[in-house]
Amino acid sequence: MENVLFLACIEPDGSLGKTARETLAIARQAAAELGAEFCAGLIGEHCEPGSRTAAAAGCAALYLVEGSAFGISRYATDSAAAEAIARAARPTLVFAPAVSRVSRFIAGLAQRLGGRVDTQITGLAVHDGQLVVDRWFYRQRIEATLTRTTRPWLLTVAPGTMPAFDGDAAPTRIERIAVDLPESLQRTRVEGVQAPPGAGQTVRPDAELLFVAGAGWTKPQRDGQSHVEQAAQLILGFLDRTQASLGGSKSLVDVGGEGQPVLPFLTHLNQVGQTGATPRHPKGLATCCHGEEPHVVGWRFINERRAINLDPNCGWARGKADVLYVADAFAVMRKVNELLGG
Repeated sequence: MENVLFLACIEPDGSLGKTARETLAIARQAAAELGAEFCAGLIGEHCEPGSRTAAAAGCAALYLVEGSAFGISRYATDSAAAEAIARAARPTLVFAPAVSRVSRFIAGLAQRLGGRVDTQITGLAVHDGQLVVDRWFYRQRIEATLTRTTRPWLLTVAPGTMPAFDGDAAPTRIERIAVDLPESLQRTRVEGVQAPPGAGQTVRPDAELLFVAGAGWTKPQRDGQSHVEQAAQLILGFLDRTQASLGGSKSLVDVGGEGQPVLPFLTHLNQVGQTGATPRHPKGLATCCHGEEPHVVGWRFINERRAINLDPNCGWARGKADVLYVADAFAVMRKVNELLGG
């Protein structure tokens, strides 16, 4: 019989993040479909709010590793805490969110437990009592279904694959696990956090809208001149008004290396498609992008796609966008900003 463990690290405020709650939902689903025992394990400085959320999911047992040493992301302490939880819970299946902190130690945890790990899972099903999971490869161009007989099997769940769990608190058995941490495991220290100011933040994973800028913004316009400063003002004005997340096509991100004018706030962190990110936003608006297949692949998980392009025969017009506005993006976004400002 399978034994399912939901494993996550707590946010600084003690809560479970959105990706963790999505993973909690899929772990709960797997346990229900397999008829398996379901438990949860949390790591953090203070786990009280997160433990209430995990208990609401109906886990039979809740294992907590708490303390100031576990309040930061550090491989040595996180892997030791995760191993202690796994030794206590004895799971055959472990579900964890595919966030940076967990991704650092999950492979090491699998090695310590003598198990196997698969990452970025996007869905699951149960066939003849056997768990089968879905995973994308090659920048989401290939979908595969995987199953393993090796146990424990550790799985990290990709963000945005299912609705986050939300439920009322429920009683459960709580076991606090003490982890002995010698000084050798605490040599890594966090000296501080560097982050852009709120006005400079352009990557917003939880935004309702993804706004993607293509290379056309920096190309010569109808007057034969490029207007990069004006393009930057229009794009930033729209982002400020809507709090949308900013994406960029590979061609636009790369033009800086070709000696061409660039948008000063756009980096490779904003890149969507090809070797860039595969975002998951309810809506997407592409501007001055041609809609080639590598770029569109980056939009695979966006529910509603719209695009603005002067070329009625661009890639977006060939069934890759729900709505294509054949217009000048400068004029359209200027009018949109006027309406939003009003």
